[in-house]
Amino acid sequence: MIRADRIVVYKSEPCGYCRAALQYLERRKGQTVDIVDLTGDAEARTALRERTGMRTVPQIWVGATHVGGYDEMRALDAAG
Repeated sequence: MIRADRIVVYKSEPCGYCRAALQYLERRKGQTVDIVDLTGDAEARTALRERTGMRTVPQIWVGATHVGGYDEMRALDAAG
């Protein structure tokens, strides 16, 4: 799912941070986002956790770079 020219957000419901990340990227930054919904998919969540070492969503990639979650994305954006 990772493409050099895309932003990918792994999310699940209900998740306020997932909604906030998507709104920030799409509405505020005008970015097109590929969404991978992990709701109810325990196997995919386990695979994501093994890949990132993170248990939470959202998990955000910009191209092949793993940004992390919502807080990390906002911190990187604030830093320029």
